[in-house]
Amino acid sequence: MVFVKVQKNKAYYKRLQVKYRRRREGKTDYFARRKMVAQDKNKYNTPKYRGVCRITNKKVICQIVYATIQGDKVLTQANSTELTKYGVPAGHTNYAACYATGLLVARRALEIVGLSDAISGVEDVTGEEFHVEEEDNERRPFKCILDVGLIRTISGSRVFAMLKGAVDGGLHVPHSVSKFPGYKEPEEKGADYEYDAAAHLERIMGNHVQEYMEMLQEEDPERYKVAFSAFIENDIEPDGLEDMYKECHSKIRENPTFEKKAASGITNKRTGNTITTSNGSSYTRAVKRSCAQRKDRVKQKLATALAKMGGVVAEEEDEEEEE
Repeated sequence: MVFVKVQKNKAYYKRLQVKYRRRREGKTDYFARRKMVAQDKNKYNTPKYRGVCRITNKKVICQIVYATIQGDKVLTQANSTELTKYGVPAGHTNYAACYATGLLVARRALEIVGLSDAISGVEDVTGEEFHVEEEDNERRPFKCILDVGLIRTISGSRVFAMLKGAVDGGLHVPHSVSKFPGYKEPEEKGADYEYDAAAHLERIMGNHVQEYMEMLQEEDPERYKVAFSAFIENDIEPDGLEDMYKECHSKIRENPTFEKKAASGITNKRTGNTITTSNGSSYTRAVKRSCAQRKDRVKQKLATALAKMGGVVAEEEDEEEEE
């Protein structure tokens, strides 16, 4: 018999400490979170705000969040599907939509803390480097730090469009332009960097989407109909994108307030396991049983099974006697 050395013995497993659930699920980077959440002791219970930016397949989400012992609390939020209300019915995950979502959450946050009149940010989008903390404001600007989650922070990433939108909206988010489109590193160490604001402005206004739409229209009309079906449904032409986003920015500044969706007024009526709605449709939902009912049901199943087994055994015995 071959001798096999025990690599992980009982002592190892007794000392094993299980990682946090969200680390096991691969959802949270706790090394980064600890740094973003930790607050100075001399600031006591002052919230430390984070600008949380996340990108999904169908929309982008921006939230202003602060941590408490009970868990994270959300001050306000915005997602790109709300841009439909501001005149952008499609393309809710592109760079321009990310910028508009960042602008929307910034204006909402300033409205909540009472700074919307005192701090306006950049009203006419230029793409230029802007830091609200360097401006002459009567009140100190609202500060939050960027939280991008687990994504790779490559240059030109869409989370930095949300950052730029929030900064132009009037939030103080510590940052540099090194991750924006149009940034060029200095050739020599210690020299000044180059930043092409016009190149960044083209992205903010969706010019890259416009160019792609025009290219597809000419070279592959069938592919264009599939890829931009939502734009076609809403009669959006490639040359109208820039005006659409400019109008969206102005509408956001006019009224950034979140409007709760009105109740549908539909009522449900249960009859056994069937639920009938007031609009005429019906669906099945099993009634939740109590603990005693569940145990009784198990007993009934066992009794039925035993009765069946007893009947089978009796039949076999009768057959044996006949033989």
